[in-house]
Amino acid sequence: MNKKEKPGELYHFFLSVCKLAFNKTHVELEKIGLYRGQPPVLFLLWEKDGRSRKELCDNIDIQPATITKMIKRLENTDFVLSKPDDNDLRVSRVYLTEKGKNIKNEVEKIYFKLEEQLLKDFSVEDKLLLNKLLISMKINLKNI
Repeated sequence: MNKKEKPGELYHFFLSVCKLAFNKTHVELEKIGLYRGQPPVLFLLWEKDGRSRKELCDNIDIQPATITKMIKRLENTDFVLSKPDDNDLRVSRVYLTEKGKNIKNEVEKIYFKLEEQLLKDFSVEDKLLLNKLLISMKINLKNI
């Protein structure tokens, strides 16, 4: 850190960018009846329908109580439904409804548009570097 930088200045700037991105995402997703935390669940189900809650937790890196609340909200808005596993009744599997399947293109368009806007003046090299830096940041934070 040089003398002109304030302690935590870069960190706070990073947080302000994240907050702005979260807010923009929230506004766009709200238009189609979703909360910003729900698309990662949907993306996993679009990739492989019928995942267990544990699979969803492990892939998104969230707590079981959080996934339970997310699934409940998605069920209440008819995007998914939960069913007991055929072979193990202790396991609850989550399936997309027709509404959940049909919203895929809209969600992808929203994310594509937001990412395009966020990175509009970035070169391919800039994007690769940013990806590398973000991976390093995530690893650094996980190791605290």
